[in-house]
Amino acid sequence: MSATLAAATIDRAEAARILARYPQKRSAVLPLLHVAQERDGWITPEALAEVADLVGIPPVEVRDTASFYTMFKLEPVGRRVLSVCTNLPCMLRGAYEVLHQCERRLGTKAGMPSTDMVFVEEAECLAACHRATAVQVDYRFFNDVTPENLGQVLTRTKSGDLPILDPYGAVAAAEPAVLLKHYGVPGIATLAGYRAHGGYAGLTKAVTELTPAQVTDIVTKANLRGRGGAGFPAGRKWSFIPKDDKKPVYLVANADEGDTGCFKDRLLCERLPHSVIEGCIIAAYAVGAHIGYIYLRGEFRDAAEVMERALDDCRTAGLLGKNILGSGYDFDLYIHRGAGSYVCGDETGLISSLEGYRGWPKRKPPYFPAVLGLYDCPTVVNNVETLACVPAILANGAEWFAAIGTEKSTGTRLHCVSGHVNRPGVYELPTGVPLSDIIEKWAGGMLGGRLFKAAFPGGPACPILTGDEYHIPMDWESLQAAGSVLGSGGIIVMDETTCMVRAAWRVLKFFAHESCGECTPCREGAPWLTEIFDRIEQGRGRMEDLDLVFSICDNIEGNTICAMGDFEAWSASSIVKRFRSEFEAHITGAGCPFS
Repeated sequence: MSATLAAATIDRAEAARILARYPQKRSAVLPLLHVAQERDGWITPEALAEVADLVGIPPVEVRDTASFYTMFKLEPVGRRVLSVCTNLPCMLRGAYEVLHQCERRLGTKAGMPSTDMVFVEEAECLAACHRATAVQVDYRFFNDVTPENLGQVLTRTKSGDLPILDPYGAVAAAEPAVLLKHYGVPGIATLAGYRAHGGYAGLTKAVTELTPAQVTDIVTKANLRGRGGAGFPAGRKWSFIPKDDKKPVYLVANADEGDTGCFKDRLLCERLPHSVIEGCIIAAYAVGAHIGYIYLRGEFRDAAEVMERALDDCRTAGLLGKNILGSGYDFDLYIHRGAGSYVCGDETGLISSLEGYRGWPKRKPPYFPAVLGLYDCPTVVNNVETLACVPAILANGAEWFAAIGTEKSTGTRLHCVSGHVNRPGVYELPTGVPLSDIIEKWAGGMLGGRLFKAAFPGGPACPILTGDEYHIPMDWESLQAAGSVLGSGGIIVMDETTCMVRAAWRVLKFFAHESCGECTPCREGAPWLTEIFDRIEQGRGRMEDLDLVFSICDNIEGNTICAMGDFEAWSASSIVKRFRSEFEAHITGAGCPFS
């Protein structure tokens, strides 16, 4: 990357290809800004004007949009951008020591260019929690970074010797596996390799033997629930698409994986791209969509390259485009990279971003995506894991899938396990497996033989679990009964040495950073909670602060446009409620007993 102001223009052929993906030019804002930044190292004033001209809006609107996303740099930065994840799973593995070592060795502070022209920044979750501490350089992953091996990372950073593809750690599945059955098979990421193991059999059956309504009925009978966090039945969501609306229908795959502790969607896109693509095509056929988008987290450059190759191969093979498999059905699918915003994981925030605006969520009603979604047209938005389950359901039948897991929580789940375990990784297990089994039998037990203290069952957006819930079945109903939720599958495990005040501070710091600012309760509440937890951690807390936390949370929950306000309220209040004595000890002892 170069910080030199470039006079070059965006290649017009490339710009034309980007613009052709969208029915409205403004949707090309983020892709064009990515092209400009990768060319110049930052978004220059000339690039802003150029993008504005290409999409037909004023430069000030392009700048306003760009300023919303953390990946876009509106001022010159270093020759390299080095991002150190300090979010909770990485913090539990020493991330702040790595960050401070970076600053000392490079003679800089986070947010400032160094003398080596390396721009260091403190990053939120990079979806590499299984290999903490995670570091990205120009969006290429370095994993398992420690103060001891940091020197090698910095040497490679300066020389430009960056990793090509992130090597995943522990990945395993119990039988019967739905998603990871062929994980690790040589060539499975290629079209030929995927087809050799039954790939696209589900699509073939759907478009040549079944009507769209029959496909929806099969998915409904399988009781496939959304794997993005809410657990809403996928078939039921598809059935909400109006049958008599003359507007076009769109399919959007949500691959904007930003939940702390979650890294399953990235794995699917990088290692099993065709399962995602096949699921997208089947879902699009079921709802009558002819254009679809995979909204991919912007930091996932490797995944974008893998997915683009897979899409090109599908077009060549007649699996995308006109008359798919001779069925008369037309559909094409495109990658749309985000640019750094957790709130774009909300389906309406994602739609705003895909339309070329700030990723602000939209109010429901009236903006239910099935009716007023992308470009105010009917739209289905499903998580990557949800869609990747669909081919197996079509190929093997609804009854097969429904027989896995529990009666109401059918199928398998990809559990991402991070934190204080011996073998962090991704594990595909029948829904309802006890948390203790996941930790002991799959994740290798607690790190160093220490005792289990707490866990977030689906990322910090979920109320926390304690030792009393150590054996809880990991399904929606059991967790709901315990006052939590299954969420997106990111299990963050903490042992007896964990300071829960510091953990609460880091979680709320994430929410404060990621608040889009649209809603006052979230915009003001998350920073306020962060300040309170920091004060308590520093030994300056007051006993009344604990009741203040609950008061703030009560005023946030249920009062924001998207669910992010609920997430931060659930997280903060549950930690204080379940570990109140630890917070009181910080206050009365004027410090942290774990330091």
